[in-house]
Amino acid sequence: MTLPRLSNATLADLPAAVERPAYDRAAIETGIVHLGVGAFHRAHQAVYTDAVLKDDPRWGILGVSLRNPDTRDALEPQDGLYTVAAVDGAGARLKIVGSSTGLVVAPEDPARLVEILARPTTRIVTLTVTEKGYCHDPATGRLNESDPGIRRDLEHIDRPKTAIGFLAAGLKRRFEAGVAPFTVLSCDNLPANGETVKRILSRFAELVDPAFGRFVASEVAFPSSMVDRIVPATTEADHATIAAALGVADHWPVMTEPFSQWVIEDHFTLGRPDWASAGAEFVSDVKPYELMKLRLLNGSHSTIAYLGYLMGRGTVSEAMAVPALKQLVAGLMDEEITPTLPTLSGFDVGRYKRSLVERFENPALKHRTWQIAMDGSQKLPQRLLGTIRDRIAAGASFERLALGVAAWMRYVTGLDEDGAPIDVRDPLAARLKAIGEAGRGDARHMVAGYLEVREVFGADLAGHADFRATLERHLTKLLAQGARATVEGLA
Repeated sequence: MTLPRLSNATLADLPAAVERPAYDRAAIETGIVHLGVGAFHRAHQAVYTDAVLKDDPRWGILGVSLRNPDTRDALEPQDGLYTVAAVDGAGARLKIVGSSTGLVVAPEDPARLVEILARPTTRIVTLTVTEKGYCHDPATGRLNESDPGIRRDLEHIDRPKTAIGFLAAGLKRRFEAGVAPFTVLSCDNLPANGETVKRILSRFAELVDPAFGRFVASEVAFPSSMVDRIVPATTEADHATIAAALGVADHWPVMTEPFSQWVIEDHFTLGRPDWASAGAEFVSDVKPYELMKLRLLNGSHSTIAYLGYLMGRGTVSEAMAVPALKQLVAGLMDEEITPTLPTLSGFDVGRYKRSLVERFENPALKHRTWQIAMDGSQKLPQRLLGTIRDRIAAGASFERLALGVAAWMRYVTGLDEDGAPIDVRDPLAARLKAIGEAGRGDARHMVAGYLEVREVFGADLAGHADFRATLERHLTKLLAQGARATVEGLA
């Protein structure tokens, strides 16, 4: 039997326990354009926005896919509706999210997207394009001017392809027309993401036209934000579970955890939604929150992902079921990460760390270690290497942090501990694999090769003898003994 599809027409047929939009969707206006309509955005920012539309319908979200039409093709026949399932050991709470006012696919008509960005009614542009989507050098946080996409967009600013190119094209139209600029709000895991995007975009704009560059640097608001919610990839089993619960088919539901956090610097040029009423927190400085999350959650997550994958553990909860790895993560957070964090008034860091362990152990959340391991060359500078630099400056140990980095080096060789291929997804995958092959299983040569990837490690870490020696020691054990024995020997 073929189920009817989730849509405006079938909302009334859903079970009473399913939460649905509490507003007239026909009255919603587009005030936000979001670049990068992935699962995280749909489980996080779109949910916060959905909660405020009843009282302020000006803030509907036009979603933009920057590469392929999959999300548009799945959700457009559903009138943009989809299910968010917050799952834990007690079950699932289902919510239908209706904050979308439409979905566009940028490569199909880039000129139309530029025109939408230039409209005065577009007041905020938000982004979840992952670290690599900013076309920057992760080690310095600056625009990578040799990036092929950036070079191409500088020559074809009216028909861009990158997120940075689209932001610049929309702002340039507004600059030329005398229209106030939209606010650029990054929701990605970049350090000081607002400042970083401002630096990247201002430089791009300067290369287009110096006067335009000054406009972006002085007139555009770039509030930083910290986002936190674990959102694994949706599986076929998830589709079946949601369909059974709803009685209708949802072609792209989102699975997530009950926990959600959003901390935002309150700096917007053309107004903003009252996200605080939905649980977001507006602050004058997001850096302490961001640093805490990037290092404690994301740093631990990456360490779990690389070591867990090498142990043959497919999900984070399965990896955390290895006692030695759970012990290592606790020591990583308590002894090596926490001392690098600033004091946050009124914030209980011990409670936060305990909640992280509980979230990592959530058996209902099938967060794949392979998914977290993606794009490590872009993630490591923020998640682990910044913490290592602080530990080096303090003359303190970084054994567990370095093990996470060594596990990444082992992972990107492209072969697991049984000699089976690893599907390494990384902008530098081919280069990283070649370094591993050239090392021929010799940890010293492999570490030397990886440390030459300066866009990841910079010159300082590459030249630090103790860091190099620690990586060599850990990688030697990973290659000879395997991840589990190495962790058991350190935890």
